[in-house]
Amino acid sequence: MAVLKVIEVMASSPIGWEDAAAQAVAEASKTLKGIRSVYVKEQSAVVTDNKISEYRVNLKISFTVEN
Repeated sequence: MAVLKVIEVMASSPIGWEDAAAQAVAEASKTLKGIRSVYVKEQSAVVTDNKISEYRVNLKISFTVEN
């Protein structure tokens, strides 16, 4: 039986929410092994001069706890 742990992270991107999520996973994978899934908990954006300038995501990342 696998034991999973869940952490919450936030990330941002000038490109889009999908890119922000991908960057969060890429950064987390530098120190976490066995990432299993990502749950997008919340999305938001920063508006500058009537345009979206930054996309933000709040994610829950689950990974396997190794013995």
